[in-house]
Amino acid sequence: MDHISLFCLNICLFCASSASPPNFVFLFADDLGFGDLGCYGHPSTLTPNLDRLAAGGLRFTDFYCTSPVCSPSRASLLTGRYQTRSGIYPGVLYPGSIGGLPLNETTIAEVLKPLGYATAAVGKWHLGLGANGTFLPTKQGFDQYLGIPYSHDQGPCQNLTCFPPDVKCFGTCDVDTVMVPLMYNEVIKQQPVNFLKLEEAYSHFATNFISTSVKKKQPFFLYYPSHHTHYPQYAGSGAAGRSLRGPFGDALLEFDNTIGNLLTTLENTGVINNTLVFFTSDNGPELMRMSRGGNAGCLKCGKGTTYEGGMREPAIAYWPGTIRPGVTHEMASTLDILPTFASLAGAKLPQVMLDGVDMTDILVRQGKSKRETMMFYPEDPSEKYGLFALRLGKYKAHFYTQGSTHSGLTPDHDCTVFAALKPHDPPLIFDLEADPSENYPLPLDDLQALLVNIKKVKEQFEASMVFGESQISKGSDPNLEPCCDPQCFL
Repeated sequence: MDHISLFCLNICLFCASSASPPNFVFLFADDLGFGDLGCYGHPSTLTPNLDRLAAGGLRFTDFYCTSPVCSPSRASLLTGRYQTRSGIYPGVLYPGSIGGLPLNETTIAEVLKPLGYATAAVGKWHLGLGANGTFLPTKQGFDQYLGIPYSHDQGPCQNLTCFPPDVKCFGTCDVDTVMVPLMYNEVIKQQPVNFLKLEEAYSHFATNFISTSVKKKQPFFLYYPSHHTHYPQYAGSGAAGRSLRGPFGDALLEFDNTIGNLLTTLENTGVINNTLVFFTSDNGPELMRMSRGGNAGCLKCGKGTTYEGGMREPAIAYWPGTIRPGVTHEMASTLDILPTFASLAGAKLPQVMLDGVDMTDILVRQGKSKRETMMFYPEDPSEKYGLFALRLGKYKAHFYTQGSTHSGLTPDHDCTVFAALKPHDPPLIFDLEADPSENYPLPLDDLQALLVNIKKVKEQFEASMVFGESQISKGSDPNLEPCCDPQCFL
């Protein structure tokens, strides 16, 4: 297709989208590594539906989350702002956490709702529960919610069944808190959750939401942050024992099966060509779990670290008829989802400092990214230390390096908790195109102009960063832990 024809096609696409706003389905894996999918090179992963998305969509090689752990990464995705601005740091939120994603932050759902979008969240929230459900999705722009309001390992699991017929969950999870609940909107429907039936419930909820929205002729936004493949892995009868990778592979296959159900529903309801499906993960693999923890591929370290393995993620954008199949090496981030969805829907952006940029040119025209930099904060960011690393173009500068418990039990000693915080002045510089594994720091003799530019970018960004009040430092109150007594059963 020549440039003129492509231009005319794009004009037609945007005219069509203005008459019929696009739908959005956002799929968010949990602790999935850059090397965990077959379409990213894993030899034994079984994910036919994700492979289908990759073959028919746009696959990113340089896509980043904003934190190497769960809660802050989710906050950045939904707000288009670094977690330091919203206060979702240090670490993650817990069942009894007093704080949560502040209600004055604007989520993707809240951006889309004024345009008449139906909005639903299903799966792992992990942005706070609070007193009387203060921070649940239904208070953050979502019409409906079905899921666990935090991570499914944040409760005792050793007596629960994770695989049929009665294989107990691997490990002990948290033992000093309530059993993990399943909530519908703001009401506990089941406690403890039935892992064998959980994905089935999610799939039914999500497909029904799509079908109902289409019947009402209402554009929709479905946010599906999966528990898969976070430890402890689980899977029902439709996936257990059916992959080549054991429990981790079975859990990933179960997620993939639900994605297949969603695609079938989009096709059957006739909206597949007016729906952007986007897939990525919240942070890198938890390597301390060894073969049950995921794989970062050629990237260094994993969860909990600011090396590439902790924050560079697989990502796929799929929109038949609008996004041409291919691969992009342009830099992009979860921060960019909110401004991109807003642009495609014709929605107004929130009047706050946004860190995301519109990716429409990358998606629709496979053009250049508006993003030139990516900032790397550790799981416990502070104003004292500021950025741990910064990517500018193809170069990445590490100002501090540190290992993490989450990335322990690997041969690379830089990844483990015993790799103490180490400052680098001048910074370690890597060429991520030639050395994505961050093995070979570049000699600085010929990089003085680059160092000056990196220092300038770092200073400008940190001058713009106003740390929000830490929500996690507000502590926990056991009385806030969700509990129905006697136990609830669906």
